[in-house]
Amino acid sequence: MKLFAGNAAYPQIGYPAGPLSWNPFPREVRPGVAAVVLVAAGRVLLVRRADNRLWGLPSGHVEPSETVAEAVVREVREETGLEVEVRRLCGVYSNPATQVFAYPDGRVTHFITASFVCAVTGGELHCDGVEALDAALYSPSELPGDLLPMHPQWLADAISNQAAAYVR
Repeated sequence: MKLFAGNAAYPQIGYPAGPLSWNPFPREVRPGVAAVVLVAAGRVLLVRRADNRLWGLPSGHVEPSETVAEAVVREVREETGLEVEVRRLCGVYSNPATQVFAYPDGRVTHFITASFVCAVTGGELHCDGVEALDAALYSPSELPGDLLPMHPQWLADAISNQAAAYVR
């Protein structure tokens, strides 16, 4: 039984019976990053992803020889053209129910994602057309319905102003 289905282009899987019940079983664990870019009036930057056409926080993989802070800055730049600086770590997310993804090529990957609050320091907003098809600013109380299912929690964690990062 899947906890939620994702969509055909980018299904998300998770099984309530625990990791040993997964079929297919994730064969890799990868580090990921996400950026909660807050701008004037408390709005948050979201991108429409090219791989699944869902809205989400700018996010991606950590590349070899890169720190998580460097990775999140690079991902925001690649996807949106904006330069950002990391302000603080707001959460680390590893729950298989929301962090295991099955790709169309058959890979099943368990991500451990570090999410950061970031501030814009420069650049010009534009989408790369490869990873992101669109970008827009949203009020956290008026998020699009076709948003990646785990991102509302990550956003809520970021704007909660808790001093310590969440670990979920």
